[in-house]
Order: sequence, then C-alpha cells, then structure tokens
Amino acid sequence: MSVSTQHLPPQRIPLSRERVLRCALDLADESGIASLTIRSLATSMGTKPMSLYHYVANKDEILDGIVDMVFDEIEPPSPAGDWRDQMHRRAHAVRRALKRHPWAVGLLETRTSPGAATLRHHEATLATLRAAGFSVQMTAHAYALLDSYIYGAALQEAALPFHGPDATAEVTTSIVKLFSDGQYPRLVEIATEHVLKPGYDFGNEFDFGLNVILDGLARSIHPLDDGA
Repeated sequence: MSVSTQHLPPQRIPLSRERVLRCALDLADESGIASLTIRSLATSMGTKPMSLYHYVANKDEILDGIVDMVFDEIEPPSPAGDWRDQMHRRAHAVRRALKRHPWAVGLLETRTSPGAATLRHHEATLATLRAAGFSVQMTAHAYALLDSYIYGAALQEAALPFHGPDATAEVTTSIVKLFSDGQYPRLVEIATEHVLKPGYDFGNEFDFGLNVILDGLARSIHPLDDGA
C-alpha cells in the first residue's frame, strides 16, 4: 500500500561546511556583517548553534570563509594580458563584487588566514604587475594605490543618499534649493552644470579616477629586473 507524502515530515537539507558558509554570506548580504553571529546563523538555518561547530570553529573562521567566497567571484587578472586592461577589468570586477556584498569593503584585506581564492587573486594581480615591468617596490605601491582607490570609491558610493541617475536628480534638486541665497555659487555651478545634467550617474566618476591612476602608474614602468 502506498503511503501519502502529504503526511511525511519535510526532509531537512543536511549541514555541510559549504552550506554553512553560503548561508553566512547570504545573512551578511541581507542584514549586514554586524548581524552575523553563530546564534543568528544557526537560527537562519533552522538548527542549533552547537551543530555549526562541527563545520566551523568560530566566527573568525566563518569570516575567513565568506571573504574567500567573495574573492572567488572576482575574475583574477592574467599576466599574459595587457596590464592596463587587466587592472581596469579587475577594478570593475572588485567594484561589482563590493556592490553585491557591501559588508566586504572593510574585510577583504583584514584576514590573517586567507583562503585559496584570496591567495590566487593576490598572486595573479602581483604577477600581472611584475610581468608589465613594474619593480618589486612599484608593484607594491601600485597594488596599494589601486585597492585604496577601489575600496574608497566603493565606500563613498555605498554611503551616498542616491543610487543611479534618476535618484541623483531627485535628491540633488532638493539640496540645491538650500543654495538659493547665493552664498554657495560653486556648489550651484557643479550641481546645475554637471550633476543635474541628463544621464549623470556618480558611478561614472569611477573610470575617470581609475584612468588617472593607471596613467600615472604607466609612467613608472621600467624593464623587468628579477633582482629589483
């Protein structure tokens, strides 16, 4: 005699390290990194906190894991390609990842136990810069400069009170009204002649700054010297 599935208890998805980390990533995306605790993660997964300790030792291990997952989403640059094109692609790939995971801006470079994806990404970036002809010292300078710009831009963009061209005009128009007494002519100028122009998107400023940095770095390239 067949048994109706209507009365069977729902099947539970078995726990695994991968599932724990994926759920932790989703929780951080939805509620922010401050909301991510062993207890909140266990609650979101419908299990008890002690069950998670079979797969992760502590919260630090969870952070290591989800940071590595973010790096795994970012296509690393290739030393075989044109260095400038590769750094441009990398910058935009990191920026897109940080838009998907805003909590990661302050965490990507903080882990003392980096995972395999993190290490692969760093190695590929360094190798691309070295292959382009940057000295060891200039490679370090270039990497730090690029990441400072990318992470800083991501923080600034995430903090803005508007996102996208439509919202930009709506918010900025109300702010411009505060300048009607003539005390802030340059603010009025930049708003009316640039920000409020059709199609303006603050995100487009990213490429301008990135190209200025790449132009400056290009002038510092010297023939590759393995002893440099």
